[in-house]
Amino acid sequence: MEKKITFRIATEQDLDKIVKMLADDTLGSKRERYEQPLPESYLKAFQAITSDPNNELVVACQDNEVIGVLQITFTPYITHQGRWRATIEGVRTSSSERGKGVGTELIRWAIQRARERDCHLVQLTTDKKRNDALRFYEQLGFKATHEGMKMKL
Repeated sequence: MEKKITFRIATEQDLDKIVKMLADDTLGSKRERYEQPLPESYLKAFQAITSDPNNELVVACQDNEVIGVLQITFTPYITHQGRWRATIEGVRTSSSERGKGVGTELIRWAIQRARERDCHLVQLTTDKKRNDALRFYEQLGFKATHEGMKMKL
């Protein structure tokens, strides 16, 4: 029998596992620093996220073990008649759980959460080098309708 996945707001005790998941892939290993103790920057970011009512760091759990994570940010816009939108970032599943549907359930949960917050749009970005992720998001109904641009500071 397949185990049920539950979702909850992350706690500070989850931070180690979250950073480990973020660092556990080809691109993440180049930009994250998973070490003990964790760099202070992760705790500061966690505190900023949890103190903002328009940010949620969410973990997917199976038998109380964290197996996935994402951040969802709710933003009001003047465009689209002042409607809100949700932005999904930092989506990862444990390497041992990849390909088992955890990511699909996590994104579907986030879409439902955006509906609950009365968002008219859910958006996300993914690195163009992540071909599997691009296909994954397209299969869930996301469309590449805009060209995203970034500037590192």
